[in-house]
Amino acid sequence: MPGPLSHIRVLDLSRVLAGPWASQNLADLGAEVIKIERPGTGDDTRGWGPPWMKDADGKDTSEPSYFLSVNRNKKSVTLDIARPEGQRIARELADQCQVLIENYKVGTLHKYGLGYEKIRSTNPSIVYCSVTGFGQDGPYAPRPGYDFIFQGMGGLMSITGERDGQPGAGPQKVGIAITDVLTGMYASVAILAALTHRERTGQGQYIDTALLDTIVAFNANQICAYFASGRIPVRWGNAHGQVVPYEVFPAADGHVILAVGNDSQFASFCQAAGCPELAQEPRFRTMSQRIVHRAELIPLITDVMRTRSKREWIELLEAANVPCGPINNMKEVFEDPQVRHRELRLDMQHPLGCTASMVRSPLRLSATPVEYRLAPPTLGQHTAEVLNGLLGKSDDELRRLKASGIV
Repeated sequence: MPGPLSHIRVLDLSRVLAGPWASQNLADLGAEVIKIERPGTGDDTRGWGPPWMKDADGKDTSEPSYFLSVNRNKKSVTLDIARPEGQRIARELADQCQVLIENYKVGTLHKYGLGYEKIRSTNPSIVYCSVTGFGQDGPYAPRPGYDFIFQGMGGLMSITGERDGQPGAGPQKVGIAITDVLTGMYASVAILAALTHRERTGQGQYIDTALLDTIVAFNANQICAYFASGRIPVRWGNAHGQVVPYEVFPAADGHVILAVGNDSQFASFCQAAGCPELAQEPRFRTMSQRIVHRAELIPLITDVMRTRSKREWIELLEAANVPCGPINNMKEVFEDPQVRHRELRLDMQHPLGCTASMVRSPLRLSATPVEYRLAPPTLGQHTAEVLNGLLGKSDDELRRLKASGIV
């Protein structure tokens, strides 16, 4: 069974993370994604190493792990879209596509003759998705932006990090570029919605996706609490403002997450941990009382949790149906039995003759499962294939384009 998007061709003019994350989602679902890269250098992330992919002898290749993480199932075509002939070829490719994704600064592609109005003049049914920092309008529209900045501007860092008065207190960013990833996910959803509309009506449309919009939307539950109460949310570190105990505790050999969400679970925890009297203590019997007396309860639980190892606690508490879990490093993640069962590590044969290791898509479709057709491409790997097969460029023409630096 072909992938659900096997009838869709995407012209991917995006680089780095947010746009490529969206186009990889579409590629995993079967779309043919043609990734346009600068001749000679390619996507910015091709230079973001080390670490590099290893060859069969364990030596570094020229392929960085960052690029591998978001560019599988794509075809790489080198094309200089800053030059008129490159722009003309890009428009020819866009005419053969149903979707275009780009993440240039506002106005850049318009100057290149590759803006939405120009593209839709010859391909009115195209779904054109722009990914920018601040959107296409407003006082900040011309500004560049990076994930770190948006985590701060959008409020996420104000609620992330250890709470005031604790060691290490202060705002903290999330350990991955979460704004980029989420924007790529929102862009994927918007493109799929626009394709559905296109298939019903024949009409394309323009999608304006912004990193700032995304991270503000991501904070919705905290923002709505602020709207309702007028109280500005604060950092709680690994604790929870309305659930106790719900944080990280030190075990004898590491740390364990304890997430006790109701009074029954608290009683079960106390019984399993050998301190049933805590569940009967009036200060701790109900969630509301545990919240009020948090400062008295947490040190007691901390002392108890230090008496066993991580593994002992997890086995004991899971048997008692008390929500808990480890804090795994990335090595431990892929040693976990459930992760191994779900086969979340993906190894693909790379064009350089070695194995490219990455993470399997979490999209699990029963009738049209994700297929891993192409390993992340080398720079320009598919230039001749695409320009010859899709646009009918002759071998002589391709040699001329290469000699002139257009491809």
